[in-house]
Amino acid sequence: MDFEEIKRKYSGQWVLIEYDELGVDLEVKKGRVLAHSENKEEIYKALSKTAGKNVSVDFVGPVPSDLAVMFFVE
Repeated sequence: MDFEEIKRKYSGQWVLIEYDELGVDLEVKKGRVLAHSENKEEIYKALSKTAGKNVSVDFVGPVPSDLAVMFFVE
């Protein structure tokens, strides 16, 4: 499923995506939704079962004003 379709189908939700294709800025272009929820804690629970998979966690919709994002690289 392409990301535009994911955005339409899961608007306002957190999604856990096993991606097949990334863009140049590492954004998901295509993938399969493994889990979706309005509650990000549900996504984190599902994330623990994805060892060895290429996954991304995204919020689909307007970014909540109380959301903080932190990135780290090993």
